[in-house]
Amino acid sequence: MQRVQEDGELRGPLLPEGVLPDEEDWHPRTRQWWETWRRAPQAQMFIETDWDFLLDTALLHHVMWTKGRWEFASEVRLRAAKYGATPEDRMRLKLKIETPVDKPPAEPTPRSTSDRRKNLRIVSEDAV
Repeated sequence: MQRVQEDGELRGPLLPEGVLPDEEDWHPRTRQWWETWRRAPQAQMFIETDWDFLLDTALLHHVMWTKGRWEFASEVRLRAAKYGATPEDRMRLKLKIETPVDKPPAEPTPRSTSDRRKNLRIVSEDAV
């Protein structure tokens, strides 16, 4: 099992400008998708060829969203799976994403028995 700790850092290149035909802008969903990958904990392990492969995938993603070419969705999904997009993908890749624990969760404020009875009374009166 390979472990990667989530750190929220931004990695990898920006989506390049000028690669789409007719000076077209990237679809907003594709921009969001790309930024998600740049912040993904897995990105700590990406090398240049991984980013190139993801860029090709971003082009498919863009066409899927701008042109409604939903038949590209399965290819985008297959390509994203190679990088651990879903919990199932990460299990298959034996990749564990660890989330750092900054502080323990706050303990609930103790409540007295009289407070509990009072709240139960209010709920039961509302039900009538």
